Amino acid sequence: MIKFLDLQKINNRFRDEMDKRIKDVLDSGWYLSGKWNEEFTKHFAEFCGVKHAVGVANGLDAINLIIRGFGFGAGDEIIVPANTYIATILAISENGCTPVLVEPDINTYNIDPEKIEEKITSRTKAIIVVHLYGQAVQMKKIWELAKKYNLKVIEDSAQAHGAMYDGKRVGNLGDAAAFSFYPGKNLGALGDAGGVTTNDTDLYKKIHTIANYGSDYKYHHIYKGVNSRLDEIQAGLLDVKLSHLDDDNNRRREIAKYYRENITNPKIILPKTYDEKAHVWHVFAVRCEDRDGLCKYLNEHNIQTNIHYPMPPHKQGAYAEWNNQTLPITEEIHRTIMSLPMSPVMTDDEVKYVVDTINKF
Repeated sequence: MIKFLDLQKINNRFRDEMDKRIKDVLDSGWYLSGKWNEEFTKHFAEFCGVKHAVGVANGLDAINLIIRGFGFGAGDEIIVPANTYIATILAISENGCTPVLVEPDINTYNIDPEKIEEKITSRTKAIIVVHLYGQAVQMKKIWELAKKYNLKVIEDSAQAHGAMYDGKRVGNLGDAAAFSFYPGKNLGALGDAGGVTTNDTDLYKKIHTIANYGSDYKYHHIYKGVNSRLDEIQAGLLDVKLSHLDDDNNRRREIAKYYRENITNPKIILPKTYDEKAHVWHVFAVRCEDRDGLCKYLNEHNIQTNIHYPMPPHKQGAYAEWNNQTLPITEEIHRTIMSLPMSPVMTDDEVKYVVDTINKF
């Protein structure tokens, strides 16, 4: 069976380094907010090209804390792509803000910058861009709108560690960025973990404080905060894997290039990219009218697949008030999308087998 994502094989490559980090944390007796948090956040900020990074508990908390840090709340509207994973929207709702859904570009699956301005009102406070599947959003129009309407730009970079736009990495394309280090991400921990990057020193300090029970120093609380911290073991492991991230992303690009050049089945709609060298291919998502048939066929031929995502947020029970909305591009994507195996540990033979098999469907 060709696994969709072989996490054991991915992490075993770094086993010796990771064992040393775990031992170091155990021997130190310091398990939160210690040396490895300082090291990882310093290195991750440098990697993204920003001044500051904060380690938090998970990617949802990262988005939530950015919105809280900016002070957005009831009555405020935040623009968000309609086809994102629901976490992006949950963070908006959790802060009492109103999510305003914008359709994506059918070719790239990212938010369509040309559809944003018509959704901006006097209550709009921010645009959240989601660098979906590992491809950075085309930011030029986003920046123009943000300047024109005095809006904050928040990046959901949960799927795009290392991706680039206009010579900059994601995490440095807006006012603040949220990252998930969920195990399956391009940079994944061995449990839940997340982070925030920003060049705004005041925002950094506020988020850092809110995430630590609202405490700026021990037993002194200036905000009604939360407990959202990156533990030392996960920080140490992420620091190990960060040094290998560019190499892993390059391998993903090689696999994506082979897929795109050699999958010739006319039933398969391949993903499009603006820049081969800037995409990090968190997943390789294709579309097919007979998606379920294709998934079944590939499984029968020992190829695991996944669907990102089978149901759009506006059709979920959590947002029943939206269920009657019609968003045809989003719905078309969610009806036909599916993801092929993609990981830096796939062999050339495995990649070729996937291509040969899918071409016979």
